[in-house]
Amino acid sequence: MRWVVYFFLFVLGGMMLAASFGFCPDPDEDIHFVVPPGWPQPHYDFSKNQVTKAGFNLGKRLFFDPVLSRDSSTSCASCHTQFSGFTHVDHSLSHGINGLKGTRNSLTLFNLAWGSSFMWDGGVNNLEVQPLNPITNPVEMDNKLENIVTKLNRSALYRPLFYSAFGDSLVTGQRVLKALAQFMVMLESYNSKYDKYMRHEPGGEMSEAELKGLKLFRQHCSSCHAEPLFTNGSFENNGLTVDTELNDYGRMKISRDPADSLKFKVPSLRNIVNSYPYMHDGRFGTLKQVLEHYTNGIVNSPTLARQLKKRMKLSEEDKNNIIAFLQTLSDKDFLFDGRYRNFGY
Repeated sequence: MRWVVYFFLFVLGGMMLAASFGFCPDPDEDIHFVVPPGWPQPHYDFSKNQVTKAGFNLGKRLFFDPVLSRDSSTSCASCHTQFSGFTHVDHSLSHGINGLKGTRNSLTLFNLAWGSSFMWDGGVNNLEVQPLNPITNPVEMDNKLENIVTKLNRSALYRPLFYSAFGDSLVTGQRVLKALAQFMVMLESYNSKYDKYMRHEPGGEMSEAELKGLKLFRQHCSSCHAEPLFTNGSFENNGLTVDTELNDYGRMKISRDPADSLKFKVPSLRNIVNSYPYMHDGRFGTLKQVLEHYTNGIVNSPTLARQLKKRMKLSEEDKNNIIAFLQTLSDKDFLFDGRYRNFGY
C-alpha cells in the first residue's frame, strides 16, 4: 500500500506544480470574453455565434486535430503554436501536408474579435469562414469541408461533442466552422507588462529604457501599430523589396487594384518578441533587423505608406530602447494559459 500512497502523492504534486505554471486549467471553468478597460468594442458579432464552454472545447479539439487535413497529418496548431502567440517560429514560410512550403509566414492568432479582415491580404472578412482558407489550400491542409464532415460524422469521439455544443450530434460544415471560431475568438491577450503599466497595476513598473522606448514608439510607429491593439487594421506598403521567387504583391492579388500593390496587413505587435520571424515572408529573424529596415532599407514606390516617405532616424540606443519596450508587450498569462493548451488531442 505504501507505493500506492507515494504514487498518489507524486501525481498530486505534479498536478499542483502544473497548475502553478498555468498548465492545468479547471475543466469546469466558465469561458468569458473580456473587453479590457479603454479598448474599443469588438467587431465580432457574438449574437450570431454565442460562445459556450462546450463550443469552445469542441473548437479547441478541432484546432489541434490533424483530422482537418486531407491525410490527417496537419492541424491548425501545426502552424499556430501557443508559446509563439499562435504562429510558428521554426521557418519563415508556413509548411503544410507532405512538407509542402507555403508562400507566406503565418500570422499570430489573438484578439481576433477586433478584426474585420483576416490573412495578410485581407482575403477573408469573416472569422467563421477564415479556416476554409488553410483547409482548402493545396499546400496547407489540401482538404474539402465535406470530407471533414464525413469523417467527423463517423467518429464516436466527435458526435457527443457536437451534441454538447449544438444540441444534437449531427456534424455540419457550419458547425465545424462555428466551433473553430468559438475557440479562436477567445484567444485574448491583454495582460502584458505594458497593459499593467497602463492600468497602474503591480508588475507594470517600466525601466528607464522601456519608457524611452515607449516614447520613441509613439513618435515613430504608432500611426500604424496603434494602441491598445498595436495595429490599425489597415494594409500598408512598408517598403520591402519584392522577393523574386515569391513575387508576392499583397492585397492587389485580392482587389486587383494597382493602388494596393505591395500592401500587406499591419500585424499586431503584441507578443512580438515571441513571434519571429517577421514580415509577410518571414525574411527578418530579429527585431534589430526590422528596425534596420525601417531606418536604412525602405524602398520607395508609388504605394509606399505615407508615414515612411520621410526617413526614420534612430540611433543604436534608440533602437535598443524600442526593443526594450517591445519586450513589454509579451503576455505570459496568454502564452501559458492552460485553457488554450493541447492536452493530447
